[in-house]
Amino acid sequence: MRYPAAVPLVPSPALRPHLRPTTVVHAPRLARHLGVDLFLVTETFQETGSFKFRAGANVALSVPHPVVVTASSGNFGQALAAGCALAGKRAIVVMPESSARVKIEAVRARGAEVVFVDTRVRTRASRAAEVMSAHPEAYLASAYDDDLVIAGNSTLGEELAALAAPFDTVIAPVGGGGLTAGIATGLARTGHPAALWGAEPQLANDAARSLAAGRLIAAATEAPTLADGARTLSLGRRNWELLREALAGIVEVPEAAIAEAVGLLFHLANLKAEPTGALAVGALLARPEPFRGRRVGVVISGGNVDPALYCRLLAPEAADANGRTAS
Repeated sequence: MRYPAAVPLVPSPALRPHLRPTTVVHAPRLARHLGVDLFLVTETFQETGSFKFRAGANVALSVPHPVVVTASSGNFGQALAAGCALAGKRAIVVMPESSARVKIEAVRARGAEVVFVDTRVRTRASRAAEVMSAHPEAYLASAYDDDLVIAGNSTLGEELAALAAPFDTVIAPVGGGGLTAGIATGLARTGHPAALWGAEPQLANDAARSLAAGRLIAAATEAPTLADGARTLSLGRRNWELLREALAGIVEVPEAAIAEAVGLLFHLANLKAEPTGALAVGALLARPEPFRGRRVGVVISGGNVDPALYCRLLAPEAADANGRTAS
C-alpha cells in the first residue's frame, strides 16, 4: 500500500497503557462451517466494547482542547466519553434518534452529554456544526475521518502483525473507513504483507462503489442497515486516500448474511457481536471464494448490540436445525 510519509499517524504514547490487547479466538466449528481457514480477532473485550476505544481515547489524550465534540451512532461516542474521562475533559456526542438505546445509555453513563439529531431531515455533521458554534473552545472529532482516529486504530494493525499465528489475509468491517485505514497503517508500519479486505453492508455500499469507480462516492441518505455502525454516507477523505491503495477488495454483505453472521458467532464461536461487528463473517457467507486456501484473520469490531435486537436475531424461529440463523 502507499504509506503517507508526511503524516506519521502514530498514536499518543499515553494511549497504550489503557488498551486491552485484542483477543484471538480460534473457532474450528465456525471455520468448518464456512469452509475457510480462519481465526477471530475480536475487539468485543476492548474497553467500551469495541475497537473505537483505540481511536476515541487517542483523540482525547492528544488534543489540548477542554471539550471534544463528535457525531456517533454510539460506539465512538462511548469511546470518546471514556477517553475524555481519562483526560479530564468534557465530551459532547451528537447521536441519531434511531441509535440503539443501549448505546445512548452507555454514552451517558460514561459522562458525555448527548445531543440528538433526526437523520431523516438533517445530517449528523450539520448538527455537530451547530454544537460547535456554541462551543468555540471545542475540538470537533470525526468518528473516522481524523488522523488521530486512524493513528489510534493503527494499534490494532500493529497487534495483528505481532501475532504468533501466521496469516495472509485480514477482513474487517467498513463504514467510514477509520478501522480499515488504521489496520492498513499498522500493518504497513510493521511491514506485514497481509492482504486487507473490507466488509460492507450491501445497503450502504458507498465504499465498494467508490473502489470500483476509482473516486469517492457518497450516499444521499443513511441506509437502514442492521449494521448501524456502518450507516455512514461515505468513506472519510483521509481514509479514502489510504484505502484506495491498501484494500484488496470489498465484499458487499446482504442483510440476511449480517443477521446470519451474528447467529453463527453465538452458536459456533460462543461470541456476542453486534451486526456491524459481524460484517466480516457475513462477507465469508456472501462471498467465500476469494478466501479459500488462505489463512484469514476475521476482525469482529464490537459487541455493543441492543438486547432486544440481539434476542430477535437469536430467536428459535430464526434458527435452523444446524444452529444457523435463517437467511
